[in-house]
Amino acid sequence: MNSTENNDELVETLLSDVLEVYGYDFTGYSRASLKRRIIRLYEMDGFVSFAEYRYKIRTDPGFFKRFLEQITINVTEMFRDPEFYRVLRSDILPRLGTYPFIRIWVAGCSTGEEAYSVAIFLKELNLLHKSLIYATDINSAVLENAAHSLIPLSKIKLYTENYIAAGGSEQFSDYYTANYSLGKLNDELKSKIIFSTHNLVSDNSFNEFQLILCRNVIIYFDRELQTKVFELFDNSLDKFGYLALGTKETLDFSTVSKNFERLNTGKIWRKIQ
Repeated sequence: MNSTENNDELVETLLSDVLEVYGYDFTGYSRASLKRRIIRLYEMDGFVSFAEYRYKIRTDPGFFKRFLEQITINVTEMFRDPEFYRVLRSDILPRLGTYPFIRIWVAGCSTGEEAYSVAIFLKELNLLHKSLIYATDINSAVLENAAHSLIPLSKIKLYTENYIAAGGSEQFSDYYTANYSLGKLNDELKSKIIFSTHNLVSDNSFNEFQLILCRNVIIYFDRELQTKVFELFDNSLDKFGYLALGTKETLDFSTVSKNFERLNTGKIWRKIQ
């Protein structure tokens, strides 16, 4: 792979293969970061040619699974951005407590830390028993990890600090059992989470939710795909439901922004019509 123009053409051909064979559509993803990760895997595995790389992806589902793991972004942590979680715990979740049943969608959940964080705060507010969290991602491999409800003990200090800063009212250590280098989160939390593959690009709405969290995912999409995803979220939210985005993401200039009001507390919008 030499010229940039040639690289671009090869990457586009490969993405067409992925759509044709596996049904994963990366058309609207930011090209720069996507191309960088595709070429990195190609070089790391030492293929003789890009044609060989393409053939391997098309014909070997196991390798495609690894390919998918490499090119999708899977950066997450429990109670990431504690100030957001403080608002969620003190303001948003108590409002949802007025519903007879609470449905929450964590879109682009990666290895599940955000879904488990929400479950912990629902438990502390005595709302977990009447809640269900749908945690979805395009990448089935990270969902398998999420379903095991394991967290590395090397991150416990960070997660504990985040939890305290977010307004947690118990001991974070009460929510997991240490086992060698891993912590196993309590089964009660997992029992209220459904992990499932879902492609924000091509799949439709599958429920009506009172809260959707999609944080630090939209930033990797181009404007056209962002519009499509925001319309999906609009169709998936109950009236007066809430949409939470990442720190560098906004609903303000989208086609559905007229249906929402932005709260004064960070990147949270409420559906008003």
